[in-house]
Amino acid sequence: MNIIIPMAGRGTRLRPHTLTIPKPLINIAGKPIVQRIVEDLAASYTGSIEEVAFVIGDFGKEVEYELLKVAESIGAKGKIFYQEKALGTAHAVYCAAETLTGNCMIAFADTLFKADFTFDKHEDGYIWCMRVPDPSAYGVVNLDDAGYITEFVEKPETFVSDMAVVGIYYFKDGDRLKAEIKDIIESNNKDKGEFQLTTALENLKSQGLKFKPGSIEEWLDCGNKDSLINANQRILEFNKTKDLVDAGAQIDNSIVIQPCFVGKNVKIINSVVGPYVSIGEGSVLENVVIKNSIIQNHSKLRYGVIEDSMVGSHAKFESSAANLNIGDFSTLKN
Repeated sequence: MNIIIPMAGRGTRLRPHTLTIPKPLINIAGKPIVQRIVEDLAASYTGSIEEVAFVIGDFGKEVEYELLKVAESIGAKGKIFYQEKALGTAHAVYCAAETLTGNCMIAFADTLFKADFTFDKHEDGYIWCMRVPDPSAYGVVNLDDAGYITEFVEKPETFVSDMAVVGIYYFKDGDRLKAEIKDIIESNNKDKGEFQLTTALENLKSQGLKFKPGSIEEWLDCGNKDSLINANQRILEFNKTKDLVDAGAQIDNSIVIQPCFVGKNVKIINSVVGPYVSIGEGSVLENVVIKNSIIQNHSKLRYGVIEDSMVGSHAKFESSAANLNIGDFSTLKN
């Protein structure tokens, strides 16, 4: 099976953090968002994953190298494709057309999930969905009595259904989807100004293909600083039975209140950390009290009480009580 990960957006709501790194590579509980998505999909599939295709913008060679390592971590070949203009979800998928063949999964790297991604690979396809209070911002589906999807509607202006499509898909025949998207693009068949994947799905359904909904237990938005901190909290909670404190971390005269993630070569001195704190590799915390926060790699924090905060990599903080949102290579002192 192949996996396609469209992730070309810049994540403007997460600035300043996405000024230096694309949103899917931001660490949550010690792993990039995109790595968590790929690992969860691979763990649920009983067969082998041959290729993982990442559809990106101009993110630079270092980012591309990190993405190829994500594919290698599950024993797959990584491929990089580019989407130069934001022309819609179907267009993003079609940018990786050569990987869209045979059994395929598509996962948009915008959010994280708690879900069982197992499925019957002999079905035509699965569309993972979740009921939401306000479906107007999503593609939605309706079901028949047998549990198959009868209708796809992109961002309905009037109520159609509250079952939102979350951005995870399985297709038994990727080539069939590829041909349909090609027709949509060549005929300039846009919905709300873009080439939508829901248009392709509706057309395939009209041709006789049957799609089943997959179930999502929890849908974690990663769109802004506060939602990212909440996602970090939930991921730590999901993994609270695991020891996420690196054995090489230096913890002197300090308390770590679980669940927390503490990365390699971290130093925690005269501090209270947790609950729900993730500290990236090489960071140093001295004389701080910190909870419900994300600290990325190689940052230094001293003399502060920090809560509900996000600190980028290579940042320096030396101040009093704060609710922080500072990006990479930033310095904040009193």
